[in-house]
Amino acid sequence: MFPAFGGPGPLLLLLAALLVDGVLGGLMTRLPPGPAALVVRLGADLDRRLNRVERGDTTRLVRGALVVMAIAVAALLSGELIHLASRLLPYGWGLEGLALLSCLRLGAPWQRIRSVRRALDHRGLEAARAEVQPLTRRTAGALDDHGVARAAVEAAAKHLSQGVVAPAFWYILLGLPGVMLWTAVDALDEAIGHRSPRYEHFGMTAARLDDALNFLPARLTGGLIVLSAAFLGSAAPFAALRTMIRDARYHRSLNAGWPEAAMAGALGLALGGPYHDGAMTVREMWIGQGRARATAADIGRALALHAVTCLVLAGLIGALMLALASL
Repeated sequence: MFPAFGGPGPLLLLLAALLVDGVLGGLMTRLPPGPAALVVRLGADLDRRLNRVERGDTTRLVRGALVVMAIAVAALLSGELIHLASRLLPYGWGLEGLALLSCLRLGAPWQRIRSVRRALDHRGLEAARAEVQPLTRRTAGALDDHGVARAAVEAAAKHLSQGVVAPAFWYILLGLPGVMLWTAVDALDEAIGHRSPRYEHFGMTAARLDDALNFLPARLTGGLIVLSAAFLGSAAPFAALRTMIRDARYHRSLNAGWPEAAMAGALGLALGGPYHDGAMTVREMWIGQGRARATAADIGRALALHAVTCLVLAGLIGALMLALASL
């Protein structure tokens, strides 16, 4: 709570932040960089300075771990200082609300995914490839229209987990320090947690800690997608549950398979699968037993399921708020 000068409680503040980001998220990309973008830049700079190929594997592992430790501690302290200020200053809850808002990624990714659908519908494959490239690890230039649509659907599941559910989960559990820690670690994983020889040791700590912090939110997201599919006429909740339980383990990521498998089952699609990376074919397992030939209409269905899942999450937060108020 914010007892010194009143104001909304943390759960109401979270609901407000989700609403603002959902409505204005696309416009907020024009604001100064948030904590995630700053950590990505810092991680890339420290990578250039500390992750030198002439250093031994152990040295690079220790350096990477120290980078993660330092940034994680800074994130926790920043969150705690902002929270303390919010309790002491008049209308300080607005400061915490802005900090929380900077850690959410609901509106902007949703708008980007919608742009992929519009490009497929109206501007052609090349435009759609350009729109989807920031959303996928694949080389978009090698994707056909079905591959572009699958990548967009996968991105909808991924960003639902990492941009909405995970920050909400850590804010509810540990307050602003928790969500700031999660944001910093997730950004570090994006900067240095890649699966490649260069980052095998330097980025190991960031990747493992990110896996740990996303373990519960990813599975919660899958469950929310299953629940939300029951409220969407074009989705299949039981197929979502079966596919999630059966196929989540086939994803190369410890966590990403849960929301992606639930999304695939709910929409009757097959996601993942082999793809081309230059002259090399990367063979990954299919997730789901539905259609691999996804279309622009399937992107629209994924966005609808994404929106319903956000509403269900908001409803659960509201129910928790009322339950706590009655104690």
